[in-house]
Amino acid sequence: MKNINEQLDLLLPDSAVSESKLQDPADLENLAEKHLQKLGLDSLAEKLEIIWNPRMRSTAGKAHWPSAKIELNPLLQKISQEEIERTFLHELAHLLAYHRHGVKNIRAHGSEWQQACEDLGIPGEAVTHKLPLPRRQLRRRWRYRCPHCHHQFKRVRKYSVKVACYRCCLKNNNGRYHPMFHLVEEPLDS
Repeated sequence: MKNINEQLDLLLPDSAVSESKLQDPADLENLAEKHLQKLGLDSLAEKLEIIWNPRMRSTAGKAHWPSAKIELNPLLQKISQEEIERTFLHELAHLLAYHRHGVKNIRAHGSEWQQACEDLGIPGEAVTHKLPLPRRQLRRRWRYRCPHCHHQFKRVRKYSVKVACYRCCLKNNNGRYHPMFHLVEEPLDS
């Protein structure tokens, strides 16, 4: 099996690989400092740590609070300068929102994060990326069917509790569990 870099090389032509000035964490820290100083948040800029994490595969970046650490996928360096900057600002917006409101008081991509994105110059930022990074494929080993509406679906994990068809329960029992709609496990054809 080819490693991740070889797979990405097949997806991206050499022309897509850019020599970026934002490949050095110090340059990213300078970019963050510039943005955070405009917002009067020098204290956040001082504790910010940025690393390239070679263990990341399908995730473009990740922000950690309260350590104010941002991890970026090194495969971004093969995509473009703009993607490095956009992903970095996306993750910085998480830290900015957590700094302003606390981690327990907000949703990860809620209105506080959206405001932070706007303040950092990326209004309307998407919650997820559509980058050509490898995706993890999980084999669905379990199939369930509703005995009432016969809706079928596959799952990676087997249910460990009693579960009923939500659509049927919602339609016929005000959304509450009813044994008449209890999902039936069926053999999965290979």
